[in-house]
Amino acid sequence: MNSYFEEVQALLTIVGEQEKQSIKESVKHISKAVMSDGIIHLFGSGHSHILTEEVFYRAGGLAAIRPIFVEDLMLFKGASRSSQLERQNDLSEKFMHDEDIRPGDVCIVISSSGVNPVPIDVATIAKEKGAFVIGLTSPEYAKSCSSRHKQKHYLHDVVDLVINNHIAKGDTLLKSNNIPFGSGSTVVGAVLLNMVFTQVIQTIIESGETPPVFLSSNIEGADEHNQKIIAKYKTRIPQL
Repeated sequence: MNSYFEEVQALLTIVGEQEKQSIKESVKHISKAVMSDGIIHLFGSGHSHILTEEVFYRAGGLAAIRPIFVEDLMLFKGASRSSQLERQNDLSEKFMHDEDIRPGDVCIVISSSGVNPVPIDVATIAKEKGAFVIGLTSPEYAKSCSSRHKQKHYLHDVVDLVINNHIAKGDTLLKSNNIPFGSGSTVVGAVLLNMVFTQVIQTIIESGETPPVFLSSNIEGADEHNQKIIAKYKTRIPQL
């Protein structure tokens, strides 16, 4: 009855133990960026896009977060269509050219398989623009598949730092009658991103600065607090 919970719990234990150093490195670079008025960009297509929204404009969350939204790569514009588009080489150049990514920023690119051209090229272009690029991906998954990138790159090849979500090929945690089911990438990815960003907030507090953190709009004084933060970041994060 609780097999999915148990598998998720086991995977989170592995991630918590084995990704300490990558999380620590991520926290260092993101904290530096935020304290220097930089922005943290996140990109994912298909279901990975869900994670960019998980941490954006979130009560108790870091405000300096800017999701890169490309509607054609989201599920509501056509689920199977988004999968096909993610496989197109050079598509990223069409929307990344005008993205306001600057030196000193951090960009987190999310793709468990790490084999499709769009997230690979997003990471490459973000790096060319001067950002420190983190890949939330599974090298184990990638190595079990052929890259669809024209240069045969995988996401973990082109980023500055990898956070390994330890997702196995197929992104399933359970199997019965030879049928694999029960995805884990969104659950694990959400935990990893929140682990990183909460540690960033704590790091900024310990440095003696006040971190830009949104309050729940349902508590007293939150609107005024949040509007001050939005005013600071609105130019660089127009989605606010």
